[in-house]
Amino acid sequence: MVEDNEQHYITRSNWLRAAILGANDGILSTASIAIGVAAASKTSEPIILAALAGMVAGALSMAAGEYVSVSSQSDIETSDLQREQEALDNFPEVELKELALIYEERGLDSETAMLVAQKLTDHDALAAHARDELGLHEMNQAKPFQAALASGAAFVFGAMLPFIVTILVPLKLQVEAQYVFSILFLLVLGSVSARIGGSNLTKSILRITFWGTAAMGLSALVGYLFAVNIA
Repeated sequence: MVEDNEQHYITRSNWLRAAILGANDGILSTASIAIGVAAASKTSEPIILAALAGMVAGALSMAAGEYVSVSSQSDIETSDLQREQEALDNFPEVELKELALIYEERGLDSETAMLVAQKLTDHDALAAHARDELGLHEMNQAKPFQAALASGAAFVFGAMLPFIVTILVPLKLQVEAQYVFSILFLLVLGSVSARIGGSNLTKSILRITFWGTAAMGLSALVGYLFAVNIA
C-alpha cells in the first residue's frame, strides 16, 4: 500500500483566513487606536478606555461582517447548485456532454472523457458538476458560523495584546511601546500563519511589518496633528 506523505493546506483555508485576518486586525486596529489617543492624551485612562471599546466593537464587527460575507457566498453556492440540479433533471444528455467536454479540455481524449463523465454521473451527477464545472468542493465550501467564530475570537485574542500594553506601560512610553510590541506580535502571527499555511516565511514577515508600520505611523500622525490634549 502506498502511503500519502504529502501535506496539503487547502483544507485549512477557510478558518485560517478568518483567524489570521481577525488576529491581525485586532492587533493593528487596537494598537493604532491606542497610539492615536496616546499622542493626544495627558493621562492613561482615555487610552485604556479607547482600546477596550475598540476591542469589543472590533470583535463584534469582524464576526458580523465575516458571517454576512460568507453567508452571501454560501447563498450563491446554494443557488448555483439548485440551478445545476434543475439542468441535470431537465437536460441530462446536455449536461453529460458538457462534463465530458470539461475533461477533454483537461487533456483526455473524447472517448475517455465521455467514459469518465458517464461514470461520475452515475455515481453522483451533482457532485461531479459542482466540483468540475462550478469549482465547488467540500474542502473550500463556505461555512458562515465557522468563519464568524474564528474571526471574532481571533480579533479578541489579537486585541488583548496591545490592550495589555495600554495597562502596563507608562503614558510617556505608550506610543513607542505600542509600536514595538505590536510589530513583535505581528511578526509572531506572521510566522505562525506561514507555518500553518505552508507559505513563505520571509514574505509574510515583510508584508506584516510594512503594513503594520504604515497603519500605526499614520495613526500616530493623526494624533499629533489633531491633538486636543485629552484629559
